[in-house]
Amino acid sequence: MSRISTYLITLTLSLFSLVAMGQAARSPLSTLGIGEPYGSALIQNQAMGGVGVSQPQFWFINNQNPALLVYNYYTVFQAGILLESKTIKGDTTNVNSTNGNLNYLVTAFPVKPGKWTTSVGLMPFTNVNYKLDYFSFVKESNPTDTISVSEQGSGGLSQVYWSNGVKLHDNWSVGLKAAYLFGSVNNDYTNVLITSPQTVRYIIAVNEQTYIKDFQFTGGLSFSQDSIGKRDDYRISAGLTYSFATDLNASNKTIFERRSLSGVPVSSDTLEINRGRVSIPSVLTAGVSLSKSYKWSVGVEFKAQDWSQYSGINEEPNENLGRSYRFAAGGEMTPDILADNLFERITYRMGAHYEKSPFLTNNIQLNDFGINFGLSVPAGRSSLDLAIGTGKRGNRLNNSLEETYFRVYFGMTFNDQWFIRRKFD
Repeated sequence: MSRISTYLITLTLSLFSLVAMGQAARSPLSTLGIGEPYGSALIQNQAMGGVGVSQPQFWFINNQNPALLVYNYYTVFQAGILLESKTIKGDTTNVNSTNGNLNYLVTAFPVKPGKWTTSVGLMPFTNVNYKLDYFSFVKESNPTDTISVSEQGSGGLSQVYWSNGVKLHDNWSVGLKAAYLFGSVNNDYTNVLITSPQTVRYIIAVNEQTYIKDFQFTGGLSFSQDSIGKRDDYRISAGLTYSFATDLNASNKTIFERRSLSGVPVSSDTLEINRGRVSIPSVLTAGVSLSKSYKWSVGVEFKAQDWSQYSGINEEPNENLGRSYRFAAGGEMTPDILADNLFERITYRMGAHYEKSPFLTNNIQLNDFGINFGLSVPAGRSSLDLAIGTGKRGNRLNNSLEETYFRVYFGMTFNDQWFIRRKFD
C-alpha cells in the first residue's frame, strides 16, 4: 500500500475516533423496542435511497448483500460519519435536536480475486436517545397534587461483523454475514411532587439497565447477467438477503433511587435482576437493478420485517410495534469516468423511499417518506463521499406527532492492492 494511502487511513481513523461516542439526534420513537434501527447501507447506497441489495459495486463495499462482495477486486476501506437534525412537532410541542456519530468503519479484501472476498466492520445497529417531560396529578389528594415527570433513555446496540461472498458460477454468488450484537439500553424515570407552598426536596427515580449481546446471521444471494444489448454493455442483476430471527441474550437490572434535586443519588436499592432473551424478528430484502457499463445504474428494492414478533427480556410483546415495509428506488450516474474534467468523473446519485414504519402511535402506523442525493469525488482509486437525506415520519392528524429529519453523511473510500506477492524485486 502506498505511503499516502497509509497516512490518509491513519488520519481518517483518528478523525472518526473523535465522534465514535456520539449519539444520533433525539427521537421519542427510540423508546420502542431496542431503539431505532440504523440499517446497513453505506454512504453510496444511502444517497440512492438505501438501494443496494442487487447492485454490484467495484470501487465500494456493498454492505447490504454479502454475496456482492465478490466484485471487490481491490482491498477497500470505508469510513463514514452521520450528522443528523430532527424536529418533533405535536399539538403543543415543537422540539429540535441535532447531533452526530460514527456511522461505520468497514474494510474488505479479496482472498481469491473474483471468487472469494471477505469483509469486517463496525457500525451501530440501533439507537436509543429520548427525553420526555410532562406533568401528572395525584387524583386521590385534596387539593390535587402535581407531579413533574421525566423519562429519558440512552444507549443502543452496536455490531462487529464478518462477511464473506463466494462466486458459485459466472452469474451466481452467495454470501453469509455473522454479526456480534452488543450494547446496553438505559431507561431512567423520575418524578418530583410539587406542593404548595413548597416543593419536595428530593427526586424519586427508577433506573432500568438492560445489557444485550449475541450473534445474528444474514444470508445473501445474487444473480447478475452481463453483456446484454446490441453493444453488450448492459447488465441486469437481482439480489436477495434474509436476516434470521434472533433471540439475543440479555440481562436487566432495576434500581430504585432517591436523589437530591441536583440529581445526586442519596439512597438506592436494587429491586430486581432478570436474565432472559430479546427476540428480534427476521428481515427479508429483495431488489433488481439495471446498469450500463460504468455510465449509470438504477435499482428498486423491497424490505419487510414483522416487528410485532418482537419481545423483550421478560418475553413481553411490545404493542406499539407493527409490521414494517419499505420500498426504495434510486440510481447513480458517472458522465465519463476517463475524462480529464473532474466534474465529469464525479459519480452523482439520487433516490427516494417510502416506508410503513414499525412504530405505532394512536394505534396507527407511521408513514416515512424521504428523498436522498449525493456524490463521490474521485481521487485516483479512492474517493470522498457525500450523501444528504431529508424526510418526514408520521403526521399530527393521525399520529399526534410528526418528525422531520435532515441527515448528512460524509465519508472516505480507499482502494488499494494488498497482499500481492511481488514477481520482480
